[in-house]
Amino acid sequence: MNRSLSRRTALGGLTTLGLAASGAMESLLTAACTSQQEQGLPVRVISTQGTVSLTLEALMNTKGYFRDLGLSAHILSIASGTTVIGALLQQDADICIFAGFSQLIAAIEKGADLKILAGASVMGQQALFSKNPAIQHVKDLEGHTIGVGAVGAQLYQVAAALLKKKGVDLAKVQFVNIGSSANVFRAVVTGIVDAGDGEADVLGILDRVGVHMLQDGDYAVELPEYTWQASFASSATIRAKRETLVRTLTGYCKAYRYAQSPVSQDDFVKAQLEALKPADREDAASRAVSQWKYLQTRKPYAENLELSEQRVNYMQQLNIELGVQKKMLPYDQLIDASLAREAVARLG
Repeated sequence: MNRSLSRRTALGGLTTLGLAASGAMESLLTAACTSQQEQGLPVRVISTQGTVSLTLEALMNTKGYFRDLGLSAHILSIASGTTVIGALLQQDADICIFAGFSQLIAAIEKGADLKILAGASVMGQQALFSKNPAIQHVKDLEGHTIGVGAVGAQLYQVAAALLKKKGVDLAKVQFVNIGSSANVFRAVVTGIVDAGDGEADVLGILDRVGVHMLQDGDYAVELPEYTWQASFASSATIRAKRETLVRTLTGYCKAYRYAQSPVSQDDFVKAQLEALKPADREDAASRAVSQWKYLQTRKPYAENLELSEQRVNYMQQLNIELGVQKKMLPYDQLIDASLAREAVARLG
């Protein structure tokens, strides 16, 4: 149920928290990549602005992946994945790399000419957290408030999926629309909500802020069948800019492999500091290390860009259960994996 505590009210309380937002603000931002890639095929990449997606884009820039592939990339980071579909259909962006795709499937069902191209972060890099010592397991959330995004958006959907899997009656919790995962975690720390998501970078500061992860709240472990993020584009752009899209997928595939390799720590931390430009660099570096370690143990990225029919069908079934989608669609209607296969082949 969604009642009583509005998103405006919730966000109003966040200003009291000394845990400042470190550069990944909720408003729309654009960032042209540096002068090292001024020459090349132009590509407009859109993605949700989670800490890791911003970090990977900075890493690709500093490592020269765009330049080496002959791309001139313009990165558009947005606070909510709900605006991605319109941007792609209106040709304001060429490809979305990091975003949840449950709403994309629903849009395709209604006639949107879009295709899933590849897997991105196929497993979650988030978990459920709480400040209430009585809340140790997902089942303990009954009767409490949970910070999420809008109904139908990814934070709501994945929380609902985990609660259902753990036998929690959704009618016995109160979902509160806070917005992004960063804002949700701050709402948990300030006690605005009893529980909510946080990204893996917060794992290193839990003791300091008095928050704990639920023992069965790690999505990558407890809900590995849920696909967190995928890459997609409009059919029109696939036809007009196929080579550009293949090169872009090649670059991101290379970044996934490098970020999840044991030699990438220093570059990953440096890239995150560059992306977020935090006021407290020591604290931010510690958080970046926590996130990097999570990547090493969970391996959430699709290193071969794969997105199986089983994963896509699970997301469709969840959509239907939550009333987002009316019927199952054929896998081939939703996905064009040929660009991803070509991109992976180029890496050898």
